Amino acid sequence: MLKRATGVILPPPVIYLLFLAAAWALDALLPIALPRNLWTHYLGWGLIDAGVLLMLWAGLLMLWRKTTVNPYGEPARLLEEGPFRFSRNPIYLADSLIYCGIALLWGSPWPWLLLPAVIYAMQRGVIVHEERLLTRLFGDDYRDYCRRVRRWL
Repeated sequence: MLKRATGVILPPPVIYLLFLAAAWALDALLPIALPRNLWTHYLGWGLIDAGVLLMLWAGLLMLWRKTTVNPYGEPARLLEEGPFRFSRNPIYLADSLIYCGIALLWGSPWPWLLLPAVIYAMQRGVIVHEERLLTRLFGDDYRDYCRRVRRWL
């Protein structure tokens, strides 16, 4: 399997897409419909919009501060401002919001049932490796940041 120097196995958006594909396959094998209405429609699109805006905010801040948005890259600096004040992983949080928005629009239980596995895969396959890298690069500054700011929210 593809594994880079940081230890990240797959790009995070690919992980989310693979779980959505698995949910689609499960839905094809055993279709179970959840109720859909105007509220699920608006809430689904609202979550997708919130995820896209959060992702843009965090990504543009990373570019502006001249550090990498690439999970395989080496960050040039530790960001503690903007969305990084309330989440150490705002882009992965944004991916999760988009995933949940899609799940609401879809109206199937399968993406919801797979959500804990997605979070676990992100935790073990991406975040743990990034945290090791950030600890190695930024030492006590990163450890202090971890004590102040939660991993997800």
